[in-house]
Amino acid sequence: MIDITLENLQTDLIEASKSLPVLVDIWAEWCGPCKALGPVLERLEVEYAGRFTLAKLNADEQQELAGQLSQMFGVRSIPFCVMFVGGQPVDGFVGALPPEEIRTFLDKHVPAEGEIAAAEETAEAEALIEEGQIESAETMLRDALDKDPSLDEARYDLIKLLLADGDVDAAHDAFAPISARATGLLAEPRVTAFSRCIAAVVAARQGRSPHDLDAALQANKRDFDARFELAQVFWAAGQPTNAMDELLEIIMRDKAWNGELARKTYVAILEVMTKPQPKPVAAKNPAAADKPKLEIAGKVAVAAGDPVIDQYRRKLSMALF
Repeated sequence: MIDITLENLQTDLIEASKSLPVLVDIWAEWCGPCKALGPVLERLEVEYAGRFTLAKLNADEQQELAGQLSQMFGVRSIPFCVMFVGGQPVDGFVGALPPEEIRTFLDKHVPAEGEIAAAEETAEAEALIEEGQIESAETMLRDALDKDPSLDEARYDLIKLLLADGDVDAAHDAFAPISARATGLLAEPRVTAFSRCIAAVVAARQGRSPHDLDAALQANKRDFDARFELAQVFWAAGQPTNAMDELLEIIMRDKAWNGELARKTYVAILEVMTKPQPKPVAAKNPAAADKPKLEIAGKVAVAAGDPVIDQYRRKLSMALF
């Protein structure tokens, strides 16, 4: 449990909630219900075993902060609890609720058991991949998915490792639980991209050799089927920029070729190469959804882009317009 002040607001609340949900209990010494609620929240923090952080905000000592949060949610009384996730206040409740109701509230925002450990294992596995410890990384990624099957980035990392190792069947198995999300009107771009990645490896194994494809292109530079096959060979071989160079040749000559297949594949390669940004957290309390964000919240840190990805995004834009 921590006490929130203007001095530690940025580090202990805004930044901390980007890694772990923080529940802020706004209270005062003169408030009887506050004194009843406080011990309940402290017991729940222990019960949830590190899945959220409890923070206290004294309404009398931190009137500016308490006032902004109260105004944001349209609340005029205490105790008032606000949940911060991803650096922003997303939900809240008023009054000394019974423990079972607070658990229901917490379960909407707090990661389930195993999710935190799975996310940590995924981060460790990615570090192992950078160090070339592929076997250990694969084991860790599988363990992370056992703990939390919904952890998509662990699944994508595992698929990449399996494809790089040439184990297409295992990559198919790893992709199977999310395959339905790659099709239909609501198809998810990142899932679709990995579907195309797997398909490229399969096609490269079954198609013509690079030598034969080069010969076909020497004979006819507008043999888009051969050029697309060559792009798939490059992608399957772990040479995505070479693959995109071939796809650009098609796009610049015939943007609509084969239902814009070259453009769609190019975009898929960029998607697979790109590490996703943290997802923005939407307010789950409808009453809070239209409220302004906390004015004193820190600036959002924007990760520097990958120069290669940025370069190839520009190339695609220039080819399309």
